Amino acid sequence: MYKTMLVFAAVSGILVVALGAMGAHVLRDHFHLAEQNLQVYETAVRYQAYHTLALAGMSLWILQFPSKTGEWAGRLFMTGIILFSGSLYFLALRPVLGIADDQMKWIGAITPLGGLSFIGGWICLLLFALKLKK
Repeated sequence: MYKTMLVFAAVSGILVVALGAMGAHVLRDHFHLAEQNLQVYETAVRYQAYHTLALAGMSLWILQFPSKTGEWAGRLFMTGIILFSGSLYFLALRPVLGIADDQMKWIGAITPLGGLSFIGGWICLLLFALKLKK
């Protein structure tokens, strides 16, 4: 599982840099995305970056200290990145994708599920840390 987590973290890290640059330059300057949409997009990038780093660290920790709880932390961080950041990217980019603001708002209901996944991942990390014997 650690390899899957580390590969996911590496790909996510690449995406964080690319999507962050796109948000800072292309979306603001070329597409003239509204400030509210830019803030939502930046939140998605920021949370993806935080949890990508946590996932990378977690993958290396479970390599050293194998743990089902640690693996669950990684799974939940990956799920959170996909659900939380993914739904926010979609919501922020609706104008660029040609989707009206009143269309597909239900995607916003996915965001809290991603947030719960992040919280669950941090709880698993806490449990993992409390179980360490070294």
